[in-house]
Amino acid sequence: MHFLYNLTILFTSLLLKFVALFNPKMKLFVDGRKNVFAILEQKIALNDQTIWFHAASLGEYEQGLPVIEEIKKSHPAHKIIVTFFSPSGYEVRKNNTIADVTVYLPLDTQKNAKRFLELVHPELVFFIKYEFWINYLNQLQKQKIPTYLISGIFRKKQLFFKWYGGFYRKALDNFTYFFVQNENSKKLITELGKTNVIVSGDTRFDRVVTILEKDNTLDFIAQFKNNKTTIVIGSSWPKDEAILAEYINSCKDEVKFIIAPHNIKPEQIKQLQNSITKKTALFSEKENKDLSQFDVFIVDTIGILTKIYSYADIAYVGGGFGNPGIHNILEPATFGIPIVIGPNYSHFDEAVSLVKIEGCISISDFKELETTFSTLIQNPNLKKEKGEICYNFVQENKGATNRILEKITHNKSSK
Repeated sequence: MHFLYNLTILFTSLLLKFVALFNPKMKLFVDGRKNVFAILEQKIALNDQTIWFHAASLGEYEQGLPVIEEIKKSHPAHKIIVTFFSPSGYEVRKNNTIADVTVYLPLDTQKNAKRFLELVHPELVFFIKYEFWINYLNQLQKQKIPTYLISGIFRKKQLFFKWYGGFYRKALDNFTYFFVQNENSKKLITELGKTNVIVSGDTRFDRVVTILEKDNTLDFIAQFKNNKTTIVIGSSWPKDEAILAEYINSCKDEVKFIIAPHNIKPEQIKQLQNSITKKTALFSEKENKDLSQFDVFIVDTIGILTKIYSYADIAYVGGGFGNPGIHNILEPATFGIPIVIGPNYSHFDEAVSLVKIEGCISISDFKELETTFSTLIQNPNLKKEKGEICYNFVQENKGATNRILEKITHNKSSK
């Protein structure tokens, strides 16, 4: 089975090089890995102490960030190494200031795994949420390097739990400890005979709680809002925007709308702008304009959505009309505002929980969206009540980072 796995990785690497000739994102994936070992040789000395964190993409990086920050505080002499699998994570966070070295993770061949660990020689390793690369895990175990899964999620449909998944189940033996998000994940992995597991919770809650401690002021957003009820639409996709534009155009209530699309390509921004009949301003064209005179503000840039949520009275989080589903709802939740989402959210525990306790509302079509927004706008007490549910939900679920660090520290001191 290991032979077939290695053969698959080799075939995949060749296929990716071919696809990269025609696909810009895949070209980043392939080209970004060409100089990884040279970068590691340049930035990591043999006598450096290092700790390695691996994130599949941007969401996992943000999820692991609270742990990275605390590990950096408790191990100031160590270099922090962060790797990404996906271009959508690396390209956005390649210039982060928390890590000493940020690179793509070389593909999971035996040769790459040996060379990578030889150059990085980490004392501790953290995989965030998922990504179980067999050759890396085998090498980590051979070298007896403590390896942890943090904010882990396990589901019955994963290969580990199939009758033919023995090869992947064996890979789990290489983890020193599993820190999982929920009881169901713990149950599934204990059924495989693992006892080195605790429910630590989701470190994203710790991440979003810190947002409240930051300066979230954006003067141009305050000017646009002009003390009016404001609906912030975050990370929207075309399927979201189709019904949202219809609502915006027909809305009779005195409401302002801020739209921060997931994709900010000029042609898609133009298409969105053309679909809206109300007076609309773009972030890129905001200079020398009195934004208070506009009804809709389209954010054709990245990096400020979190701060914008602090101005929201209601939030709509996009992605729920596609697969795998909605984007991050915890950021608006931490500001204590009601949240509206599309129908595809079952893969996201926080969304399932917030819908169940009625801080978050799922809609399936234009009519439900119209009814939901109108009800929240016209009932301030209901809006406040749902917002408080969201805020309390975040506050009650923080603390995963401390639970993880306490367990790791205990394990080290007991050896």
